[in-house]
Amino acid sequence: MRKELLIALTVVLAGCTVPSFGGSDHPATPTGDDAIGYESGYWYDDSVSVTTGDGLNETEREAVVARTMARVEQVRDLEFKEPVPVSVISRAEYQNRSGGNNSGGSSRPQDPWNDQVWEALLLIGEDSGSSDEIDDTLSTTVQGYYSPSEDEIVIVSPTETPQIDRRTLSHELVHALQDQHFGLNGSAETQDTQLSRQGVTEGEANYVRILYERQCGDGWGCIAFPDQTSDGGGNDGGDGDSQEPSYNEGLFTVLYQPYVTGPRFVDQVRSDGGWDAVDALHDDFPDSTEQVLHPEKYPDEEPVNVSVADRSSDEWSRFDHDPVGDTVGETSIYAMMYHNGQTEGDRYSYESEISAGWGGDLVVPYRNGSGGYGYVWETRWDTEEDASEFAQAYRAALTEEHDAGQPRSNVYVVPEESQFNDAFRVVRSGKTVRIVNGPTVNNLDEIHQPAG
Repeated sequence: MRKELLIALTVVLAGCTVPSFGGSDHPATPTGDDAIGYESGYWYDDSVSVTTGDGLNETEREAVVARTMARVEQVRDLEFKEPVPVSVISRAEYQNRSGGNNSGGSSRPQDPWNDQVWEALLLIGEDSGSSDEIDDTLSTTVQGYYSPSEDEIVIVSPTETPQIDRRTLSHELVHALQDQHFGLNGSAETQDTQLSRQGVTEGEANYVRILYERQCGDGWGCIAFPDQTSDGGGNDGGDGDSQEPSYNEGLFTVLYQPYVTGPRFVDQVRSDGGWDAVDALHDDFPDSTEQVLHPEKYPDEEPVNVSVADRSSDEWSRFDHDPVGDTVGETSIYAMMYHNGQTEGDRYSYESEISAGWGGDLVVPYRNGSGGYGYVWETRWDTEEDASEFAQAYRAALTEEHDAGQPRSNVYVVPEESQFNDAFRVVRSGKTVRIVNGPTVNNLDEIHQPAG
């Protein structure tokens, strides 16, 4: 299920090629097979007679969806193979379906393996599970989704009166178009490859949406945006800084990356090879978010394969999990450093000297029979200078943001009042930085005995 996050920022595409669709040089109706830019009786430049203030009735919704499909076709130069059902639900109904913002217990089974991955990033602490944090963040920020299994789009209305935001509709229709031509049921093994695949799927959907919006008021008549004052999502639809967000902003920074940097990546690919090159991305996804953040590294600079030797005692063991560990990648490291005060500037730039130079990483979670958890996180960097910069920034995050003490060299202890109350060992060797985490200092050697 592809879920569109809250569009609260303007994505700038410097120098992108903007199509021009002025004039009506098409026939009243297509002859023979359906034509690109024509769907269910509507050309892309046709007008529709609707009133948006009181929501859209079924007839109005059909007209808006058909014309939006025609416009997505015209921008993307790709034809829908079949109609796409669209329904509209309230924010409350979406939260009820997804289990987010629950107050009566867990929305879904907890995942202690994944909890350790997010703890390593200092983004989700021990006082909340990663499953609930992700659910709650999505329940607040998702504006709509396309379900490949149901072949259906669901729009989450931004108002109490069910309305359709044309930006959300065009974005989700791109996902339906992707599914009809390329399929959207593939899976990714790691957090980083999931985000890098979304850099294509979400990046392309947002890219088409941006090109679509540039035609509104410049040759196309477009339905008005819904009033955003009653969206119930804790955000006024502006620049995102007007009030304290009601979700985990560090987690959101990770999830939002494909929507921000993906369009720039897709724009670069299209500039080099046209829409055919964008089509080809669906058979050759980027290998890492590093390639999405730095398009010049696609496809040649592949991530380093990092492995972690098991040096645990008999009391500690790895999870029975496939794969044994997770790669978090440059995006998640950037979000960690920004959220923990080590990077300044625009949160959604995804540009930082600390995270740049990433070469590969692996987080391997551990547990013992007494309910204790820990992890070994090994990162590999392009240069020793990059590795040293990351190690210094991680240590600073522990001491400056989480008041960690340092009982001995390379060992840090975060106090009990913190949600990251644990012991950490941070060691750099050449281009490698290894972080070992456990409940106590004594557990560190039990989880990962130092070599030699």
